[in-house]
Amino acid sequence: MAILKHIASKNANYGSAIDYLKYQHDEFHLVPVLDESGNMLLREEFYLDGLNCNPETFDLECELLNQQHHKNNTYDEIKSHHYIISHDPRDNADHDLTGERAQAIGLEYAKANFPGHQALVCTHTDGNNGTGNIHTHIIINSLRKFDIEPQTYTERPIDCKAGYKHHLTKDYLRHLQKSLMDICQREGLHQVDLLSPAADKITQQEYHAQRRGQLNLDIANMELLGDGITPMHTTFETDKEKIRNAISDIAERATSFEEFQRLLKAEYGILVKDHRGRFSYLPADRQKFISARALGSNYDRDRLLRIFAENARNKERNNPHWAADDPMAILFIKSDLRLVVDLQTCVKAQQSRAYAQKVKISNLQQMARTVAYVQEHGYDSYEKLFDTTDAIQSKMAKARSDAKFTEAKLKKVNEQICYLGQYLSTKSVYGDFLKSGNKKSFRQAHAEDIAKYEEALRILKQHSPDGRFPTMKDLRAEKEQFTIQKDAQYDTYHYFKDYHRELQTVCANVDNILGTEREARREQQQSRKNEHSR
Repeated sequence: MAILKHIASKNANYGSAIDYLKYQHDEFHLVPVLDESGNMLLREEFYLDGLNCNPETFDLECELLNQQHHKNNTYDEIKSHHYIISHDPRDNADHDLTGERAQAIGLEYAKANFPGHQALVCTHTDGNNGTGNIHTHIIINSLRKFDIEPQTYTERPIDCKAGYKHHLTKDYLRHLQKSLMDICQREGLHQVDLLSPAADKITQQEYHAQRRGQLNLDIANMELLGDGITPMHTTFETDKEKIRNAISDIAERATSFEEFQRLLKAEYGILVKDHRGRFSYLPADRQKFISARALGSNYDRDRLLRIFAENARNKERNNPHWAADDPMAILFIKSDLRLVVDLQTCVKAQQSRAYAQKVKISNLQQMARTVAYVQEHGYDSYEKLFDTTDAIQSKMAKARSDAKFTEAKLKKVNEQICYLGQYLSTKSVYGDFLKSGNKKSFRQAHAEDIAKYEEALRILKQHSPDGRFPTMKDLRAEKEQFTIQKDAQYDTYHYFKDYHRELQTVCANVDNILGTEREARREQQQSRKNEHSR
């Protein structure tokens, strides 16, 4: 099944696109793979062609075109568009798909759908980090180089003119998807219906975030297992995946939108609103709602309302007094853990008629869940539970310290980038100042630029005592590595923070259960003394 992905990039460094296509990259951390000498390694097999440009000078030709039309020179402009045709791994064996054949398909596709643009077309055969599926990258300069004939997907006259930018509309995207489906059908390759909305919409960014997050979680869990601590969870979930799982969980039980709205807020802290016939979701840690469309078709209004209606019919038909499974069943399992036995004894004592008058059944259920947690994680004693809590707190503090240290290094690199840019932009003015016959007059006329140059030079010398300033390319690569490292360390910190909060809750519940039982025994003893005194 060939799928089509699209990424819009604001990166002004077109050379990084060539590096990515030609050289090996660690897809988890999005950084080049280097040899022992620090040089990038060529990919073992790739096919690279250029449309309306030489592939080796794609970056220079794009920059010249941008300068000619005075476009793509501000930070927030989209500089390039990256399309990825990813073929089904089964095509390799089932339909004799090779890198050369996939490259020919990619070239045909690019010529037909991105006419007039400078483009790189490159096929990789190694898949994502060695997964093995053949895929083709098509990277186009967002600015059109040549005039083209009007196409079925163009909406405006300027969409056919040189010097204007690539304009991706819904109709254009549908055309691109259908075009790929037609080619794959003609070539006899595996294919899915790209025109139907995805049940779970996973963007390229979320896909990479999930893989990096899983790697970081695995590393953190290996550390916990090495210390004899059971991990809190073993599968990493992106923020969107957490929302999807929460919606799916509540949707299985809700019988109306109002109940769905209430349960989603109570159990997961997610607000949901029904606005203009669409559902949108707001987790507690976000400021902006996420539309159901961004999550996938499984989470849209019409589908969920149908599920609620079906749930209501099933509830009415099968068991109008249906209730959730009884969590108190944990009290009757036989356990070898001393702490579990102590907790079971205390909770059973608190089930007495006298105690039930003071406490709600929901409290007893919460106690039972605490017993289940202790059993599941194998805490044999009160001391082991609290020692584990302290150990997780130490790991949380270390992870936060590591993240703050990397953040400080990132701040230092950002400062160097800022002052190197300031130095380079004013260097020519300072050079003219040194050559000037009347330096006093020149300084007065260009006081601001000269002051900026001298300030930048002073700061850069502080960072580079040997007088050898780093290049902007090296600094940006260093910034990217520190940014990825910082994000990974903060992910680890939040994982340990959540685990610590969970253990604190369990500890508080254990204290409450054991403490309440001791309090009940003291009351019984006092009552007996009072009876004897009478």
